Amino acid sequence: MMKRNLLYAILATISLVSAQAQVNTLESCIDKGLENNYSLKIVRNNEMVASNNATIANAGYLPELDLSAGYSGTSDNTNSTARATGNITKERNITDHTLRAGLDLNWTVFDGFNIQAKYSRLQELKKQSKTQTRIAIEDYVADIAAEYFNLVRQKVRMNNLSYAVELSRERMRIVYERYIIGQGSKLEYKQAQVDYNADKAECLKQRELLASSKIRLKELMGDHDIKADFDIIDSVITVNRTLNFDSLWQTTLSCNASIIKAAQNKTIAELDLKSVSSRDYPYLRLNAGYGYTYNKYSINATSKRSSWGADFGVTLGMKLFDGNRSRERKNARIAIDNADLDRQNVELGLYADLCDLWQAYENNLKLLDLEKENVITARENHEIACERNLLGDLAGVEMREAQKSLLDAEERILAAQYDTKICEISLMLISGRILNYLNR
Repeated sequence: MMKRNLLYAILATISLVSAQAQVNTLESCIDKGLENNYSLKIVRNNEMVASNNATIANAGYLPELDLSAGYSGTSDNTNSTARATGNITKERNITDHTLRAGLDLNWTVFDGFNIQAKYSRLQELKKQSKTQTRIAIEDYVADIAAEYFNLVRQKVRMNNLSYAVELSRERMRIVYERYIIGQGSKLEYKQAQVDYNADKAECLKQRELLASSKIRLKELMGDHDIKADFDIIDSVITVNRTLNFDSLWQTTLSCNASIIKAAQNKTIAELDLKSVSSRDYPYLRLNAGYGYTYNKYSINATSKRSSWGADFGVTLGMKLFDGNRSRERKNARIAIDNADLDRQNVELGLYADLCDLWQAYENNLKLLDLEKENVITARENHEIACERNLLGDLAGVEMREAQKSLLDAEERILAAQYDTKICEISLMLISGRILNYLNR
């Protein structure tokens, strides 16, 4: 036991020294990822587009003002024959010029509440875009938390396998010394050598899994320096045993982003119906303008003419029939019903997921307690086996079995810890509490 504690201390010291340049907590990993992750940047840009669209101008509240200018001209040749005398008068290259410039203002003052409905819809789309950003962020935090604790698991497994290699090396040394002095067989020494090489092979495979987990975590963080040394501060998976099902469900109903988005979809559908119903009302439009016109004539009695001034008008009307209003109104009401059904379906799906995850969470907690007892028993059994092996009172095969039983027990408790943590992360995601990992 003392050797094992010494080995862990050495491994921890080596890990600390080699990773002093970049040791990360879960919070720091999430913070870096929220800043650098490309998928989140795209989602935030889409949110900015929705925010830019939610303006009174885009809804139609503001008037339209046009500035226009134009020029037109004519160049004619005419032959005129007098009825009384028959004389022909010829006129060539008669050129007239017209120049116009002006401002035109058009403003829909009232459109049957369609403008108000459109503006409210744009505002709701803006809120929904924020909700979509929140969903993306929460999913990302869940992904990075899961990978972070997977890296913790791979680190612990690496330590366990490294310890197994040390045990196998020590066993091989003892068997070899016995073989040299004639107290052991060559077969036992060779078997110990085979077991030692097998443990080394497992350790090499684990190094690959550990490196892959680091690469995946750095990818999620948006870190371009994939090959740089990287480590995390946690070396054990700590599970939260204080979760409560009823509290989780109540928080889910009030905070879950998918439920909020479904409610927003229903609001948008209701505004679409309001927009269709706006055609039942009259509309009022104002128009005004101010212009300048200049004319130049070649043969008229007036050679030049300039005019300027304002024009204005009011249009009050009502669209009596457009052929599609009834169909669109029916479809809009169906869309409202569908949105409400979708919200109920989302709630049901979340409740089912919550029940499923809660069952797995409770079962994993029980399994974790059981595996803790198994690890204690396996360690005691291994210590007894080591003492008997030193006295030459235990065969190599039995010693190997005790060592394997300890390693298997440590593997099972590590798997139980990780599975419980994944259930915890999923429960926090569904209930809308996943961002709590930013403030652990």
